[in-house]
Amino acid sequence: MMTTAPLRSPSTAGPGRPSYAIFTLARAHRAFAAGMLRDLGLHPGQELLLMQLFDRDGQTQSELLESVGLNHSTVSKSLRRMQEAGLLTREPAEHDRRVQLVRLTDKGRAMREPIEAMWSALERVSVQHLDADAVESFIAQARLIEKAIVQRDQTASRSECTTTE
Repeated sequence: MMTTAPLRSPSTAGPGRPSYAIFTLARAHRAFAAGMLRDLGLHPGQELLLMQLFDRDGQTQSELLESVGLNHSTVSKSLRRMQEAGLLTREPAEHDRRVQLVRLTDKGRAMREPIEAMWSALERVSVQHLDADAVESFIAQARLIEKAIVQRDQTASRSECTTTE
């Protein structure tokens, strides 16, 4: 496996060094996770859907959409691929035939342990140079950054709604 040194920030990213660090961290983490998922026969994002179904099988497609924070077409495409791979089934709900219930198959349920092992390995590598306090601090800071971005998106959406009315 080839490793490379962390990327140095280009001069144009100078005013946004934290944002550039987040970008490079996310890209490295996503690439590492994608390789591990590929070894399990999964595409990135499919493990998140499976994890939600491990916690509560038989969710609607809309509930899954909301829980993983991905867009409709991405989730729909992932669910179709996962159904073709025999990991889950989709069937109309009894109360409303337009609503699709997503259920794990035996093959899908068997992915729980490999996904937990993959997630543990990803965690071990990701925080190997951090002590427990640094891990907790990182999580807290990441949540604050996420909150700032989400709130900015919500504020922008509200602002757009009031200017178009």
